[in-house]
Amino acid sequence: MSKVMGIGVIGAGNISTSYLTRAAHFKGIEMRAIADLNMETAQAQADRFNIRAETVDAVLAAEDIDIVVNLTVPKVHAQVTANILRAGKHAYSEKPLCLSMEEGRMLADLSAETSLRIGCAPDTFLGGSHQEVRKLVDEGAIGRVTHGTAHVMSAGMEMWHPNPDFFFQAGGGPVLDMGPYYIAFLVNILGPVRRVAAMSNKASETRTITSAPRSGETIPVEVPTTVHGLLEFAEGAIITFGASWDCSSNGHRNLELYGTKGTIIPRDPNFFGGDVTMIDRDGSESVHDGMSHPLSTPNKDDNGVMLADYRAVGLADMAQAIGERRDHRCSFERALHVTEVLDSLLVSGETNGFVEMTTSCTRPAAFGPEDAHALMT
Repeated sequence: MSKVMGIGVIGAGNISTSYLTRAAHFKGIEMRAIADLNMETAQAQADRFNIRAETVDAVLAAEDIDIVVNLTVPKVHAQVTANILRAGKHAYSEKPLCLSMEEGRMLADLSAETSLRIGCAPDTFLGGSHQEVRKLVDEGAIGRVTHGTAHVMSAGMEMWHPNPDFFFQAGGGPVLDMGPYYIAFLVNILGPVRRVAAMSNKASETRTITSAPRSGETIPVEVPTTVHGLLEFAEGAIITFGASWDCSSNGHRNLELYGTKGTIIPRDPNFFGGDVTMIDRDGSESVHDGMSHPLSTPNKDDNGVMLADYRAVGLADMAQAIGERRDHRCSFERALHVTEVLDSLLVSGETNGFVEMTTSCTRPAAFGPEDAHALMT
């Protein structure tokens, strides 16, 4: 790719640090400006990363900005993405893409009308660990995947996040907040979903914050905090999906995939790295570390534990894809399908019935070590 694409950011919260830090790993993109409703917050990030602090309108109007990254709170994701497209910029959104299919269809129409691209996180499925799973499944190492389990379970967000309110408001909850990592991973491996069913509840109508600086403050809970679902994929696999913030401890693995020849145990799809365990039908076990993949290399100190963190790889792949006029892996098509799956789980939890998908998608192209090396500095 010959052109370096200028990147602007709207939203200077916690996640902006990951994007601003990790973008330096990748060719073809350059962080240039950041905006936030709180200009002091934007200025602090701008000073830290040597970029401009701007108003939202200024970022949208800037001639040196080609793609704007939308890191706002979920309930305004769709509107901010729409504003980015109307300003003549490509848009890359944090997950979730939007909160309803009505919003999704609006963005689809606007993208078509403007001939501008929309990309959407998560991009963790491009990590070395998960691409190793993709390779093993595609090679038939465990035969045809027939079923599996996915579990994202914890006690909640109010114990660590300084302002956890939005996690429990419209657009929050474990399905929309953490579910995108799991469903995007599964779509990468298994393809699109045909239908879902779910049951849901919440343990409490309020939560008490125990993190600084608001420890002791009570906040309302507006969304289900436990959802148990079933996903039937178009190719026939059935996945049990559990998402809860009402669980102080559990013994579930994050993911297990069961095939006609064996089992694969992937790692947490919220992260890029980690070993992959495969168990054959005869019980023999092998470990695949995927360390030949550059997105498995630890590069972040997380309280003394080194992790692989390459958030922004989806953004960089989108920038490259625009230049090469190819499909980008974290595409609108896939993000909209993931959104419909997540939204349908919540709808099913309210109606107690199966919900058929109206969207579909292709699997993204595999992202092997050679693809990653070609994208990295």
